[in-house]
Amino acid sequence: MKNIQPLLVLFLVVGCASSGAQLTESTQPEPPTPQLDRSAHWSRNSAEYQALVRQGYNVASENLRKEAAKLEPGTWAVALDADETIIDNSAYEKDLVLAGKESTSELWDGWVARRAAPPLPGVLEFLELVHQLGGRIAVVTNRLEEHCADTRANFRAFDISFDVMLCREDSQRKESRWERVESGTASADLPPLEIIMWVGDNIRDFPNLDQEVRFESSEAFTDFGSRYIVMPNPVYGSWTDNPQN
Repeated sequence: MKNIQPLLVLFLVVGCASSGAQLTESTQPEPPTPQLDRSAHWSRNSAEYQALVRQGYNVASENLRKEAAKLEPGTWAVALDADETIIDNSAYEKDLVLAGKESTSELWDGWVARRAAPPLPGVLEFLELVHQLGGRIAVVTNRLEEHCADTRANFRAFDISFDVMLCREDSQRKESRWERVESGTASADLPPLEIIMWVGDNIRDFPNLDQEVRFESSEAFTDFGSRYIVMPNPVYGSWTDNPQN
């Protein structure tokens, strides 16, 4: 019996130590899940974002009906940007966060090739209305020309209507491409078309405007809400180069 007691004490000490090790190992905190920044989180998950996009297309539809009633069918068009105006790339932003990566041209190329960007809320109904009223849909995007085939395929995969898509060949400015739509040189299948409405998420999606317009009077914004319809995009755009105040 004298020899058993020290062995029992040793067993208890080792057992407690082993249990403590197991407890420590099992209660190690999980690494934190990568989080979207507030702007991307808002775009992907807020009711307000969906409301604003739908509101924009509701306003666009109301004004389009009024303008189209004055015009002959087949003589006019609506010009729209693609990214964050017609299609939603927020899944790309989410993928970057989960992978702990910054956007690169290679990663963007891969996303475009997936052809997985879905339509924004309300846009399918708006594009259908354009055709119902006798208009044409001109998608003028700053996706590179090399991305145009995949972008067209992305649109078709989600049944997103368009009559012509003009991607960027050199300048990011879109005026020359809008002129092609209006002169009839944008597509052999289209006649000259008067653009009566522009829809975009960047101030440069509207004729002859850039970030400097923010310093001008309210008169410079007269066409917004009628001929010019802005979609919300708090994630990226020409505004990111503006000095912070």
